Amino acid sequence: MAVEEGSRAETLRAFGRALRGARAEAWGNPFGYLFIAPAIVLYLVFNIWPLLRGFTMAFTDYRFIYPDTIWDFNGLGNFAEMVNDRAFWRAFNVSIRYTIMVIPTLLVLAMIIAVLISRVRNLAGFYRWIIYLPTILPIAVTLLMWREFYDPTFGFINVTLRHWGVQNPPKWLGDVKLALYCVAVTDIWRSLGFPALLFIIGIYNINRELYEAAAIDGASGWMQFWKITLPLLRPVLTLVLVLNSNILGATEQMMVMTGGGPQNATMSLGLFLYNMAFQFGDLRLGYAAAIGLAVGLLGATMTAFWFRVLRPKEV
Repeated sequence: MAVEEGSRAETLRAFGRALRGARAEAWGNPFGYLFIAPAIVLYLVFNIWPLLRGFTMAFTDYRFIYPDTIWDFNGLGNFAEMVNDRAFWRAFNVSIRYTIMVIPTLLVLAMIIAVLISRVRNLAGFYRWIIYLPTILPIAVTLLMWREFYDPTFGFINVTLRHWGVQNPPKWLGDVKLALYCVAVTDIWRSLGFPALLFIIGIYNINRELYEAAAIDGASGWMQFWKITLPLLRPVLTLVLVLNSNILGATEQMMVMTGGGPQNATMSLGLFLYNMAFQFGDLRLGYAAAIGLAVGLLGATMTAFWFRVLRPKEV
């Protein structure tokens, strides 16, 4: 009997030691948290708090020049106004068109470039560097450079066209029909390198024996791409689409190159939000926060859609 009680006591003590060990392993040394405390505080102050404050602000009629409206809650009033705001829907239309212009073109060009570079034996590293170079340039530098290219009088494009005999070249950013396309071309040129590099990495990780077996079976290059490359690049394709889901809120491109003009032809949702908060009238931060929340929800919906459509098929 005494032996059984001693065995039970030893078992309980062993269990206690294991529990304490597991707890220590899970949480680590508590003094270690002192070293990461500054980073946690900065993250909470500059990331979490702005998100929470922006969310609550979306349900207020906060106008910056009237400080007493900071907690003037109006429920879903901002969203109801958004539904009936023609300027919002014009900006939404611009953002949708811009997304349709940029995303498919970006994916197709990045995929083509990745396939071509993956088949190069010599100077492949040089080509990867060249295609990625625009990505590392500061966005403001890139946009200002292209704005100068599009200048109707002294821009490189129109000077070249006049040299080739074109008497009246387009005004580009000053043309209502062309301005959004010009901004899209600039954004594609600036952003192309990163998805292309991701696709190249994905292609390099595909087993070459699959292509050799397909070639032996008589599969053409197009069939190899369609049946091997594209399906195996589905995770990379998903990543690229998710990383570009925030394009609906594109702001810097229009702000620097056109300011939303001409005639609001490039007034995107992001720029409309910025103007509503910091440029128009009484600086309606509450309404702008509601627009930002709507744009964020649209981006999250797009992300969920890509995950749903492109998830790996069950075998």
